[in-house]
Amino acid sequence: MEEMIDFLQRSWWVFLLRGMAAIVFGIMAFVWPALTLSVLVILFGFYVLIDGVFGLIDAIRYRDRLTRVWPLVLDSVLGLVVGLMTLLWPGVTALVLLMFIAAWAVVGGLLRIVLAFQIRKEITGEWVLIVGGVLSILFGGLLVALPQVGLVTLVWLIGFYAVALGVLFAMLALRLRKLGNTIDTFA
Repeated sequence: MEEMIDFLQRSWWVFLLRGMAAIVFGIMAFVWPALTLSVLVILFGFYVLIDGVFGLIDAIRYRDRLTRVWPLVLDSVLGLVVGLMTLLWPGVTALVLLMFIAAWAVVGGLLRIVLAFQIRKEITGEWVLIVGGVLSILFGGLLVALPQVGLVTLVWLIGFYAVALGVLFAMLALRLRKLGNTIDTFA
């Protein structure tokens, strides 16, 4: 389990980049709520694709040091698949887009919770991953439960979700960086 902690500490900046990208995406959704569906699809597709690329690169970089890399790889591959599907078929209906986003949020949330439980004995603050996972699952469930939601409401929901998840990722990154600095000081 020590290799997972080492991986997370060394990768704190990836979580920070992912968090900042999510916050920027969320703010854009609030600033321009009347975006057309095709622009929203493209923005969402690029966001998820970039998030998946960063996550997968980092997981591959540390695969030889990690025994439990599969939640990171699955989360990243899921982002790549959903991002590519969204970009390749921008003319999808709002309902199909909602289901893509909902599935990505729910499965990604479950994988974050699994990861948190795997590392809970090694670090404090795993609750950030759990809260992020629960937030993702609730967001996905809300999209499934309310498919008739209007485009502006959808944009605002996505914006709120992205900002909240981004803040949680940034908090996790700063905590991991601080933990890494503390360990380096005592070494």
